[in-house]
Amino acid sequence: MIQITPQMKILVAIEAVDGRKGIDSLARLCEEKLQTDPFSGCMFLFRSRRGTSIRILIYDGQGFWLAQKRLSKGRFLWWPTGKQAARVLEAHQAQLLIAAGNPETAAAPVWRRVSAS
Repeated sequence: MIQITPQMKILVAIEAVDGRKGIDSLARLCEEKLQTDPFSGCMFLFRSRRGTSIRILIYDGQGFWLAQKRLSKGRFLWWPTGKQAARVLEAHQAQLLIAAGNPETAAAPVWRRVSAS
């Protein structure tokens, strides 16, 4: 199981990728385009050209996980844009993105005091 933790670095590739790419091809993209070591434990998110699916690549210390979510209806409407190769997301933003939501939606602060004691 892939677990998204608050301290995890999460990179979203801005440029769409071919949905047929496997672990080795995506890991090569991480090195060449995103300038990040795919063995670092960072979570990488990639979008298909049509925007109907996303792929998650992560190394857990033993091997790579590759997960895909393909929407049965519609597309992933939000995706980062810009001149850089990737955008960093917080854990709660990545969860929103995976749920086909907008990670830029205002949410509760990442940290807040639980009690006033």
